[in-house]
Amino acid sequence: MADRLDGTVALVTGASSGIGEATARALARQGAAVAVVARRKDRLDGLVAGIEDEGGTALAIEADVADQAQAVGAVDEAVERFGRLDTLFNNAGVMLLGPVEDAPTDEWDRMVDVNIRGLLYTAHAALPHLLAAAQSGPRRVADLVNTSSVAGRRPRLGSAVYNLTKFGVGAFSESLRQEVTARHVRVSLVEPGAVDTELQSHLREEIREIAQQRLAEVEKLEAEDIADAVTFIVTRPRRMAINELLVRPTEQEG
Repeated sequence: MADRLDGTVALVTGASSGIGEATARALARQGAAVAVVARRKDRLDGLVAGIEDEGGTALAIEADVADQAQAVGAVDEAVERFGRLDTLFNNAGVMLLGPVEDAPTDEWDRMVDVNIRGLLYTAHAALPHLLAAAQSGPRRVADLVNTSSVAGRRPRLGSAVYNLTKFGVGAFSESLRQEVTARHVRVSLVEPGAVDTELQSHLREEIREIAQQRLAEVEKLEAEDIADAVTFIVTRPRRMAINELLVRPTEQEG
């Protein structure tokens, strides 16, 4: 049986589109008050309005989590508004693919800043609140869910630095899980395969064409599919932890 999230508070990063937006809506439907975090405030305002139209509670927080002060500020603002934090969905990320040879290294910097530093800063800021929430009602358990990828399991040609960041997310998540699991903070990893989101729009044109061709015949996942997976993770009973969840399109081979 799934547990509803009534009386709890969730924070979702990368919430202005795609998986983050869909997951924020899904968690709100489960009863959580949701703080949605991203750089595009207009998108967040629309998301909050949609959640409130459905009877939910949400707060828009404009922040770039790659900046530590902004990441800390986002967590602080959510806790100040709602009084606690039970769930963190660390979803902000960028995918900038291409060969290492002649790569524009500013793309590497951005991936490390968002995929690694942003995740670390937000997790670090949220952790004391998650530990506190796990010791009190209504559920006496808290969840930190990090978005990785199939790329966090399988290196692929043309994906070296993106692979590096996502393998790092997996290693960090497992070590942190061991650190806090006895105190009922569950650290989980969701690993999507190909999802129909804006992620590929960040690629350079010539790289985007190659990426699109590779999966042209595959029916991609929708953002709501991953939102369902995250919701499954965080609504398990206190005794049960989903440590990793790999979700691929049925037709995706690798």
